[in-house]
Amino acid sequence: MRKYNVAVVGATGAVGSEMINILEERDFPVNELTLLASERSWGKELEFKGEPYPVKVLDENSFEGIEIGLFSAGGSISERFAPIAAQAGCVVIDNTSAFRMDPDVPLVVPEVNPGAIGQYRKKGIIANPNCSTIQMVVALKPIHDTAKIKRIVVSTYQAVSGTGKDAIEELSKQTSALLNLEEPKVEVYPHRIAFNCLPQIDVFLDNGYTKEEMKMVNETRKIMEDDSIAVTATTVRVPVFYSHSESVNIETERKITREEVKDILSRAPGVTVVDNPGKSEYPLAIDAAGRDDTFVGRIREDESIANGINMWIVSDNLRKGAALNTIQIAEVLIREYL
Repeated sequence: MRKYNVAVVGATGAVGSEMINILEERDFPVNELTLLASERSWGKELEFKGEPYPVKVLDENSFEGIEIGLFSAGGSISERFAPIAAQAGCVVIDNTSAFRMDPDVPLVVPEVNPGAIGQYRKKGIIANPNCSTIQMVVALKPIHDTAKIKRIVVSTYQAVSGTGKDAIEELSKQTSALLNLEEPKVEVYPHRIAFNCLPQIDVFLDNGYTKEEMKMVNETRKIMEDDSIAVTATTVRVPVFYSHSESVNIETERKITREEVKDILSRAPGVTVVDNPGKSEYPLAIDAAGRDDTFVGRIREDESIANGINMWIVSDNLRKGAALNTIQIAEVLIREYL
């Protein structure tokens, strides 16, 4: 098998580190691996396949000879460097929101719309969706193909790792402080996150929604390739380290039963059904952490409308919600297009 020169941009971050792990786990055909980050990370080394790799400082000349660039260093970095990388002949798979709604950039979840990857040729960039959107559409696309979803109402319960390493550390320190009857420091979020829920992820927009909520609305329609789907979202940060959970209500054009949904999802790629109420078996954030699948349970018919279904969707936000989805895109890219 041909091997490829791969760069990880933002290699020392939570998602970048996970990308390196998954490249190794899935035995991605890496020829040369280049790890890139800001000057703050200069001198660090990260391990890949038992060997130390130096972290280099990202600059305009970083992409000579690089064939695939995995970006997760923030939107402003992607806006500046992704076009530079593409111009150098590198195919960029970007994990930020910088290009997601660009009509010339495909927004891809491989289980849902792998055919869109071919559009990368327009700008040399493929966008990785928002973590909370990814796990939802993995579960909903098979249902949409069967019964056509008209409306989605979603409330998310998102882990602090979605914000990065500083947020993970802050939750740990705040929890320890409170348990020791000390005053916790609040730095990453606008309020204390330990033993609390924050109904704000990202900034508020003029319509009263947050940017995160509107990402879910717009990205879902683009990925599902159906602008007719009505979507409304409420996104909440909760004191959990890893894995996002979502309460999702859908309305379909035709009646679909709980058993039909369970059957559809039990055969869907990337989905594991955990739904045994009698034994209190349903998806849990702690069980999804470190695993690749999207887990679905609490599947039940909505008794308030004719064609409604409720479900609970859980997935590791650093894996399927970010790093794994990025590398799955790269796998399709090298198999079908490069």
